Amino acid sequence: MLNRVNAPNDLSAFWMPFTSNRQFKQSPRMLVAAKDMYYTTADGRQVLDGTAGLWCVNAGHCRPKITEAIQHQAAELDYAPAFQMGHPIAFEFANRLVDMAPDGLDHVFFTNSGSESVETALKIALAYQRVKGQGSRTRLIGRERGYHGVNFGGISVGGIVGNRKMFGTLLTGVDHLPHTHLPTKNGFTKGVPDHGAELADELERIVTLHDASTIAAVIVEPVSGSTGVLIPPKTYLEKLRAICDKHGILLIFDEVITGFGRLGTPFAVDYFGVKPDIMITAKGVTNGVIPMGAVFVTSEIHDAFMSGPEHLIEFAHGYTYSGNPIACAAGLATLETYKEEGLLERGPELAPYWEEALHSLKGEPHVIDIRNIGLVGAIELDPIAGEPTKRAFSAFIKAFERGALIRTTGDIIALSPPLIISKAQIDELIDHVRAVLRTVD
Repeated sequence: MLNRVNAPNDLSAFWMPFTSNRQFKQSPRMLVAAKDMYYTTADGRQVLDGTAGLWCVNAGHCRPKITEAIQHQAAELDYAPAFQMGHPIAFEFANRLVDMAPDGLDHVFFTNSGSESVETALKIALAYQRVKGQGSRTRLIGRERGYHGVNFGGISVGGIVGNRKMFGTLLTGVDHLPHTHLPTKNGFTKGVPDHGAELADELERIVTLHDASTIAAVIVEPVSGSTGVLIPPKTYLEKLRAICDKHGILLIFDEVITGFGRLGTPFAVDYFGVKPDIMITAKGVTNGVIPMGAVFVTSEIHDAFMSGPEHLIEFAHGYTYSGNPIACAAGLATLETYKEEGLLERGPELAPYWEEALHSLKGEPHVIDIRNIGLVGAIELDPIAGEPTKRAFSAFIKAFERGALIRTTGDIIALSPPLIISKAQIDELIDHVRAVLRTVD
């Protein structure tokens, strides 16, 4: 059998996503195995995973229950169509998800990624307004610096310039709230910042500009992750909820990152006590092992579609792999792992230690801000004049060489380790980052 780890490899065929391809292929960073908190590289080094893969491996790597569930399901029922057909495990998984979801989010639509979950949520919102006789409500409101995946709907409501600028006019009828990053007022805040709740009032200005009768939904991340861990100010989300209620606008929370324990609660909805009409998830739903997403909606939204002749399709949307049997098996085993080890509620135990460790980096070279909530954090660096992102990317490379995987976005180091991390491993991760900060140009 071909040893794929050691076999010669022509790297040119694979056009890598969100990667500086030329730099990578000159000096590849290859991962060949993983277990619990560590990756193994092609040259046999152990690398501490400080990012849960891509914000997704919340239970750690190669967990036995998940691996066994995938193997068993692949041998029993590998694929079943989701259009006009079903298989029991998809319904079981949906029930388990609804049982753990915040009250009122009683129905699940399966997708295959966060990007697909976003597109699904936006389409549900638009279609709901239409079936309710409010077809004029077609406008979608996102937020500056928001990240909602990479499909056309997601980058339209998203607000990261680099993800939008190359792809034309995108969706029409989209507006954006301002982001909530106020470094002069909230710099080095521990936890939820005090200042900026008034930024939610910008939604009232947008409603005045367009009229509520044209607006279908507002979509935000409770905590903006991929843009550099922007944490909502106190009462900000409550204000958004109240304004949406006032004007009959649906509120969508994108919990692709915050879902499944990242904040020390099952969902950010639980952490902040603010419930949306639609909740978007992916990543941690299967521990990142098999691509999957799940969109939660209220019964009011779901039931609005359940009218007309029973033989007709109520919502003309879905994917070949919606509710894939192997993905559902992975998801069920993931939920069991979370429950058996108390991982979704582990945040309150570790968050104070995590917070102090992160903020111990204040005063290190180039650090201009530190932010944290739950088991997620960001260290913002002073950019090199005329060369934005270069300093953080250098830190990423140096950290990998030292034995830690970190994530960078712009000139921000983002950390979101698997929820199984120990205090000693938190120290190890922060020590790596500290050493990198002291050596990076």
